[in-house]
Amino acid sequence: MTKLEEYYNKFNEEKRLSSRHGQVEFRVSMHYIEEYIKRVCMQCRLQANNDGYVECDEEDNRCIKILDIGAGTGRYSIPLSLKGYDVTAVELVKHNVARLKQFAEKQGANLTAYQGNALKLKKFADETFDLTLLFGPMYHLYNDQDKIQALNEAKRVTKKGGYILVAYCLNEYAVIMHGFKDGHFKEALDKGKLDKNYKTVSSEEDLYEYVNIYDVNSYNEACGLERVKIISPDGPADFIRESLKAMTEEEFDLFVDYQLKNAERPDLIGAGSHIVDILKK
Repeated sequence: MTKLEEYYNKFNEEKRLSSRHGQVEFRVSMHYIEEYIKRVCMQCRLQANNDGYVECDEEDNRCIKILDIGAGTGRYSIPLSLKGYDVTAVELVKHNVARLKQFAEKQGANLTAYQGNALKLKKFADETFDLTLLFGPMYHLYNDQDKIQALNEAKRVTKKGGYILVAYCLNEYAVIMHGFKDGHFKEALDKGKLDKNYKTVSSEEDLYEYVNIYDVNSYNEACGLERVKIISPDGPADFIRESLKAMTEEEFDLFVDYQLKNAERPDLIGAGSHIVDILKK
C-alpha cells in the first residue's frame, strides 16, 4: 500500500468537502462544470443542424458523457449522475472506490466506477468523453513528466471540441499557511522543501504537490492544449475557515456569491488554495 492509499484510507474527504471552505470550492466548481456542459450541448446541436441530423433531445442529459479522473468518493461524480449525465468515475485508491459505489447506491446515482490510474486510462478509447474532470491527480503527481502524461491521457480520451477541467494546489497557499502561519518555514528551508525562490519541493512523503501559474502554462504548452479560462474556485476561503464557520447561512451564501462573481479575476487567481484550468481540445 502506498503512502497515498494509507492517507486516504484514514482521511475523511467527505468531511472536508462538506465544510464551509469545501462547499465554496464545490459550488463554484459545479457552476463552471455546468457552464461547459451547456457549451458542449450547444456545439452538439449546431453540428447536428449543420449535418442535417435531428437535434438531440435537450431534456436527455445522457447524451453528455463525463469522465471524472481522481473521483475520490464521488463528490462531483454523484451529483452529476443525479442530474442525468452519463458519468464514469476513475479513482486510484481502492478504499475510495468502495465508498463512492456505496454512496452512489445509497443516493440512487447510476454511474460507472473503476479503480484506475490517471497516467494510463487504457480502459477508454480515444475521444470518448465530452467533458473530462481532472480534479484530484495533479495534487499527487510529483514531477512535470507525470503531470504532462496525465494531461495527455485526459486529452486523448476527450472528444475534439470537448473540455478538460484541471485542478491544481497552489504554491503560495502552502508557503503562507504551512510555512509562515503554522511556523514550519525555517524547517522547510532547512530540509530543502523550499528552493531559493520559495517554490515548494514535494515528494511522495509530502502527499501534496504545489504549483504556480507558470508551471501550469508549461504543462498546457507541452500538451498542445488551449486554455479557455482559468478560475479560482475557492478564493480566500481556505485562509478564513474560522470566519466562514461563524457566518450565518445568509452571510455564507453572500460569500459564495462573491466568489462566483470574482472567480475569473486575473488579479485574484493566485490568491486561493486551488485553481481550475479550463481547457478545450
